[in-house]
Amino acid sequence: MSDGEAHADGVPEPHRFIDGYLAYLLAQASSGISREFHREVTAAGLSVTEWRVLASLAGSDGESISALSLLALTKQPTLSKVVQRMETDGLVERTRVRSDRRQTVVRTTPKGRRLASMLCERALRHQQAVLGPFGADNARMLLAMLRELLALHPPSAPGDRE
Repeated sequence: MSDGEAHADGVPEPHRFIDGYLAYLLAQASSGISREFHREVTAAGLSVTEWRVLASLAGSDGESISALSLLALTKQPTLSKVVQRMETDGLVERTRVRSDRRQTVVRTTPKGRRLASMLCERALRHQQAVLGPFGADNARMLLAMLRELLALHPPSAPGDRE
């Protein structure tokens, strides 16, 4: 098959290396899909990092700053400042772990849970719109494959990525 010809599924053969390179395609897809939803986040008065914190804490009993740093894709010093601001805004609370007074756990407040719940509902609607063209079975398969990919290649601390 020559460059530019389509497969039986109608998808053209890649012309450039990046058009068939998984890491590039995942990054581009993530960037585009995230950018669409982040408009809703900013309209709700949050920064993207604040949204990531709330989303990461949704359904959790709390996370340490280091765990939250991984989940929210944010370097720990930056995350600490964001969490401090969110605590001032009444969205989260920080508590010390009794067994290790050096460790802090971050939890959402009732106000933070209400905001997170509203945004998570919107995020799921956005996800449905994004995945809708693929059909329910393919959408489930894609999500399962991504979870498996993450299990095989776990994320590292944000500073370790570059």
